Amino acid sequence: MKRYLLALLLTATFGCTTSLSHPPLPPHQRRAPLSQPQFPPHQRRVPLTIAHRGHWKPAGSAQNSRASLSRALELAIFGSEIDIWLTTDGHIMVDHDGKRKGISLQDTCYKACKRLALSNGETMPQLKDLLRILHKSKSPTKLVVEVKPHRNPQRSRDCATQAVKAIRKRGLQDRVMYISFSIEACETIHALEPQAEVAYLNGDRTPAELHAMGLTGLDYHINVLRKHPEWVAEAHELGMNVNVWTVDKPEEIEEMRRLGVDYITTNEPAQCEAMMQR
Repeated sequence: MKRYLLALLLTATFGCTTSLSHPPLPPHQRRAPLSQPQFPPHQRRVPLTIAHRGHWKPAGSAQNSRASLSRALELAIFGSEIDIWLTTDGHIMVDHDGKRKGISLQDTCYKACKRLALSNGETMPQLKDLLRILHKSKSPTKLVVEVKPHRNPQRSRDCATQAVKAIRKRGLQDRVMYISFSIEACETIHALEPQAEVAYLNGDRTPAELHAMGLTGLDYHINVLRKHPEWVAEAHELGMNVNVWTVDKPEEIEEMRRLGVDYITTNEPAQCEAMMQR
């Protein structure tokens, strides 16, 4: 009864009911109000940067060139992406479109395409040329090898097989990741290199479907992840990684960071990396 009367006296005198044994916390020790957003753990990840076709925007560089890979290695970002095609005589050429000056890389021999020039004056590289640069470099940057979908599934499988062989020959298995729009290429790489990181690009399969195939990730266009943001959490629950392409605008980079993706593939790797380091 006495304690009750004391509490009433304190309320009347000081306008509060604070216990004598627990004084108010100073402002710096108070918790943030509950109205502030509380992000789950997967949304607090800092995405890693992948240079789309290398760091090709600086002067003297070009997409899928020796220079663009070398400049990406200098940035020491997570990865540098390239695109590969298989010629009719088994050479692996590095190019995005697969057609230059009327020559279709997958329908011709190496002799017909070895002198094709890039915009910076380089000749079109073979995969082995870029693997040589990677092998000599001490940069932590990985090579992200995209096997382009060829004229038929078997040719895509053949390109994937030859790429795996070339990378094994250099002993660079732990410095390379694979991606492809061809599910056949993805399955071939996984069968040949079960420990390799392999992600599918086409955006038409769920994380659970890809996980059942043994793939380690999904690498989808930004609009696919906007349509299916739940796929990020689903992939993480399965132990898979999520890459997004091609994200260049600062506000979109931030949007994907908040979504919780693991990798951001961008034509602005220096800008993206600087944003991730803040």
